[in-house]
Amino acid sequence: MLLMDVIAEIRRRRLVSKESISSIARDLKLSRPTVRKHCRTERDPVYRRDKQPTPRLGAFQERLEAWLRTERLLPKAQRRTARRLFEGLQSEGYRGAYDSVQRFVQRWKSAKSGAPPAQAFVPLAFSPGEVCQFDWSHEHVEINGVMQTIKVAHFRLTFSRQMFVAAYPRETQEMVFDAHNRAFAFFGGVPERMVYDNLKAVVETIFTGKERLFNRRFMVLANHYLFEPVACTPASGWEKGQVENQVGNIREWLFTPLARFSSFEALNEWLATRCRELAARKHPVSTDRSIAACFAQEQLSLRHIAAPFDGYVEHMLRVSSTCLVVLDRNRYSVPAAFAGRAVSVRSTATRVCVVADGAVIAEHARRFGRDALICDPWHYLSLLERKPGALRNGVPFREWDLPVAIQLVRDRILKQPKGDRAYVELLVMARDAGLEALQVACELVLEGRVVTAAVVMNEMRRLLAPTSPAPLTIPDMLKLQHEPLADCGRYDHLREARHVLH
Repeated sequence: MLLMDVIAEIRRRRLVSKESISSIARDLKLSRPTVRKHCRTERDPVYRRDKQPTPRLGAFQERLEAWLRTERLLPKAQRRTARRLFEGLQSEGYRGAYDSVQRFVQRWKSAKSGAPPAQAFVPLAFSPGEVCQFDWSHEHVEINGVMQTIKVAHFRLTFSRQMFVAAYPRETQEMVFDAHNRAFAFFGGVPERMVYDNLKAVVETIFTGKERLFNRRFMVLANHYLFEPVACTPASGWEKGQVENQVGNIREWLFTPLARFSSFEALNEWLATRCRELAARKHPVSTDRSIAACFAQEQLSLRHIAAPFDGYVEHMLRVSSTCLVVLDRNRYSVPAAFAGRAVSVRSTATRVCVVADGAVIAEHARRFGRDALICDPWHYLSLLERKPGALRNGVPFREWDLPVAIQLVRDRILKQPKGDRAYVELLVMARDAGLEALQVACELVLEGRVVTAAVVMNEMRRLLAPTSPAPLTIPDMLKLQHEPLADCGRYDHLREARHVLH
């Protein structure tokens, strides 16, 4: 592009000095058509090209278009970004720039669907520890070899831009409670305000303007941590724009390509580690510092956590005749003494606790499938004392994962006469002593030739017998100098005294 002073010189020499176009072109080392064109130029020229050439991309355009057509049919969360498509082309041999791929993808998508109109926003600034934004997203992962659509809780401190994410099978209130406990422990404190969508776990009723009726149980969480909950205007995601942008970034950074983990525990440990690693990036506002450095400053303004919130959701349920309570289409066992009674079932993100008479009577790891049966064999032991025959076909006992030594002894005892009742007596004894004592006793019995319930019980009694007290050390001054001698003649005096009394 010619500078305006060169154009001005061309016009002066041609229009004022009447110099020929050829002379001006030779002197300024320009082409004659260029000189002729700028003789008519009065404003600063602007050069536009309708289509920027992409020579290196040309051989790969068909492959890129095929990918875009295929992924257009997928859910938005599973489509690759321009950066991921660029990396895919590199693996195919592409050696061009990322900008060429990005421009091509933008033009292709704009041609398929009109670009949305641009919106204007007011820039915002936040003080350290003032606001944290919350949002949910759904992602696709492989857990223990099974493809699942999971829910991811997103937190973002607006001053430092420090993020935290945690994954869950569902988007329920107990998951919201657990996510807050994890996030505040990760941040090392609590901000002044938390900003949310109008999700049911947080907001029960939306009134005019900003007025909301918050969920009663959620307000117990807010009261525990002493933060102010704020609900956005419906369909106004820009009111928590930082966490909205984070959802897309996390999907690209952490869940593309497909993430594979053995369990939710392993996935959440990895997510927390990645949140710390991503904090090494440059802060978008304070560009001379990293997000981690700004987060260290913001931590000083967060409110200290005294204790985590006991985030359970309570259900009043009745125990069935088979000593089970049903929660989310899964069955959990309780002690047989509570069959037919109403109990309180408290579910958290990871545990199910059954409470009766103010005490926890059963506790299980929570399951999120359907029609699962989770039994604790100890809950049915009192029934076995009356019905020992249920030992052979009872579901809690057939699926009981016992140590190998106990299984070997059990199989041999059950083959003996009245072996059911004898083995139940061993279990009753192990209920108080513990399975470890029964395991050791079984190992000792298997070393011998005789394997009966009586021998195992005898070994357990020996193991549980109190140890003999250590011998006392008596000081010399308390020792007898003259030990008394036995005098059997004293009994004669007693006999005589008895005769006199008679």
